Amino acid sequence: MSIAQNKKAFFDYFIEEKYEAGVVLEGWEVKAIRDGRVNLKESYVIIQRGELYLLGCHITPLGAASTHIRPDATRTRKLLLHKEEIVKLIGKVERAGYTLVPLDMHFSKGRIKLQIGLAKGKKQHDKREAEKEKDWKREQSAIMKSKNRRA
Repeated sequence: MSIAQNKKAFFDYFIEEKYEAGVVLEGWEVKAIRDGRVNLKESYVIIQRGELYLLGCHITPLGAASTHIRPDATRTRKLLLHKEEIVKLIGKVERAGYTLVPLDMHFSKGRIKLQIGLAKGKKQHDKREAEKEKDWKREQSAIMKSKNRRA
């Protein structure tokens, strides 16, 4: 079940591979995510000291989260993957010029997971082409609907 999606990532990047990563969260963050108070739009994934981190993900704290903690809505959160996957991703990012982008936050067996994508950036003309394709598909479905109504 999807919680939040980063639709802009599919517009800005060609997604080559997808990985599912666990996210290290605090208690108030889990409660806020279950309430749907998460935004992945401006977030990105970085590699530091052989580990993956999610930056810029905004989780709005609930009003009555707790009295003894100070929630930080955009703190850096560690991502959990197998060591082999991390090594493979580091190699592709450093040598092949790929980028890691968060695509989707969802529940998997009661746990909150983040789908990250190994991506290459799109050029401006690629974005225009994708937009034209999207418009054409929209027009096609409108034409098909109008034909079905006449029949």
